[in-house]
Amino acid sequence: MKLIQGDCLEIGKRISRQEALRISQETLERSEMEREIIDMGPIGLHLGECKEVMKYIPDNSVDLTVTSPPYDNLRTYNGYVFDFEGIAKELYRVTKTGGVVVWVVGDATIKGSETGTSLKQALYFKDVCGFNLHDTMIYSKGAQGGAKGSKYCYTQSFEYMFVFSKGKPKSLNLLKDHKNAYLKTGESSMRRKQGHTVKFMATGNTFSKRTNVWEVRGGYMVGTTDKIAFEHPATFPEQLVHDHIISWSNEGDTVLDPMMGSGTTGKMARILNRKFIGIEISTEYFDIATRRIENTEAQGVLAL
Repeated sequence: MKLIQGDCLEIGKRISRQEALRISQETLERSEMEREIIDMGPIGLHLGECKEVMKYIPDNSVDLTVTSPPYDNLRTYNGYVFDFEGIAKELYRVTKTGGVVVWVVGDATIKGSETGTSLKQALYFKDVCGFNLHDTMIYSKGAQGGAKGSKYCYTQSFEYMFVFSKGKPKSLNLLKDHKNAYLKTGESSMRRKQGHTVKFMATGNTFSKRTNVWEVRGGYMVGTTDKIAFEHPATFPEQLVHDHIISWSNEGDTVLDPMMGSGTTGKMARILNRKFIGIEISTEYFDIATRRIENTEAQGVLAL
């Protein structure tokens, strides 16, 4: 068992070193897993199996989760087992009423057929766990493409971004950067049913809210300039995570990534002045995420 470095952060609240040691010892005895906790003020990073670690997160305490599971066999994730159903149920428990889970996922093609795992997971979140399927979004990788899939199909260039909400989303900051093709301003007129014409000054918005298909560039030294991030087999583009955090949370909210990987969600959460809880089962990837997040400066000072 590794020693805990500093105090333990549990949802933005410090507990004593003795209490942290007790919690880690109980976790070790129950699941025989190794758990390390890194404290960086409002950022808490946990090494361990995410379903087990999430048991220590209080009910209804997380505002937003942004994560991507190691779906099907598209990613070799250091040999670790992925308990989807257990993780999904824990996510529902820890999410606040009005909170959101962004689940980025794709499918493998096996024996000429896509598995459909992503769609099955979406229905499980909705029908079994109780989330609303707030939006089915598309992460388009554009011309860069993605997984090859079958040689008999077109090159795959997108992943699903399922946005689940626990009731109506409480934080809604929809991005308005879609440039309107038609914009009419100046003096205009409208004919009333009564037959007379009314003149008025027309004003229009240059931009409207974007669509739910987001084209975001990724790839080596494109999705991030952190070279160390590419020691992980599947990194989020930073812009993708940044935009979801802006859309579904506010400053000071708690953001969770239970499968932290290279730490992109934590890095963006810190930059955007959110509290962050990151969980990662692989020691190798945990170390990558810790280094990236430690080297990130917040835009402001976020107090506990």
